[in-house]
Amino acid sequence: MKAPNAWRPLAGVKVADFSVLLPGPLTTVVLADLGADVVKIEPPGGDAARAILPELFESVNRNKRSVVLDLKSEAGRSEVEGIARWADVVIETFRPGVADRIGIGFDALSVINPRLVYCSLSGYGQDGPWRDKPGHDLNYLAAAGALAFPGSWGGKPARSSVPIADIVAGGLAASAILAALRECEQRNQPVHLDLSLFESAFFCTAMRHGLDDDTDPSAHLFPGNDVYETADGGMLSLGLVEDQFWAAFCRVVAVDAPDLADARFAAAADRRRQGDELTTIFKKLMLSHSVDEWCRRLQGSDVPFEVCVTPAQAARSDHVQSRGRVAENSGRRYVPFPVTVDGDKRPAVEHCAPALGSDTQRFLESLQSFK
Repeated sequence: MKAPNAWRPLAGVKVADFSVLLPGPLTTVVLADLGADVVKIEPPGGDAARAILPELFESVNRNKRSVVLDLKSEAGRSEVEGIARWADVVIETFRPGVADRIGIGFDALSVINPRLVYCSLSGYGQDGPWRDKPGHDLNYLAAAGALAFPGSWGGKPARSSVPIADIVAGGLAASAILAALRECEQRNQPVHLDLSLFESAFFCTAMRHGLDDDTDPSAHLFPGNDVYETADGGMLSLGLVEDQFWAAFCRVVAVDAPDLADARFAAAADRRRQGDELTTIFKKLMLSHSVDEWCRRLQGSDVPFEVCVTPAQAARSDHVQSRGRVAENSGRRYVPFPVTVDGDKRPAVEHCAPALGSDTQRFLESLQSFK
């Protein structure tokens, strides 16, 4: 069911999605949220995420159709030509060479459809000495240098609870697909996109830390820009990077910690040089009040701060509610593509993730006109 006032700029774009787990489905859920017709083509057992990561599966496969196709069988392979003619976009997340072996590689499909955008999203890319290595988000981050740096002053490198490489790769792939659709219109030729999760992580790491051997492992850290435990066990994030925010915080804690207003801490570069001392001060200072008391004192002070909450708590916040960023459909809650257009239009969740193979018969029947 089409949601009223939904923003659907990609209506009419047809996507054949052979991807599984997170990066590929995230790519295509962005396209689906924006109105594309995304058909998720699954093996007889379905995307493994259905069983091992059901909440994730539901989140990144909303607004799609599900078709079961056994590409190892003659009957399944016989549908490939129709799919290639139907689709504007094909995305696959197999290891390099697998798509070619099962008959859905770029070379085969681009002959059938010379205006096809074909996206290969793999761990390490379609060529190079690492192309056949297995991997997951943590491995790509490690190989890209993202885990070489501590998350806190004086701390050790730590993994994120959010799969950064997977999510960045999905966003980059969606951007590349949209650009390639434009290019296809202009030059009337197929486009093969080769993106990797490792290089997506490397893209982010290089942007933030550079590529020099003498990079300071603490260059991205600032005392007072961290997460701190409070007296009641709560966790509070502070963002005291710029000098004006530091000064604002010093005014709030003028009685508790008057030494923070010392001139030797006034500039960010000076604070970094005194990072060990300041980190010790901050840890002790933040333990002097409860998280609620800190919020009361910091409210309206122009200090960047937020309490560390769960996703469920974030969804209940007044701000998220007022912005309408949580969508409900059939008793489930989602966060669709978070943009508002012209003040009142936004992407919508028009249906939940499909049951395995729920659209197989209807979709395959519709392909008859493309064969």
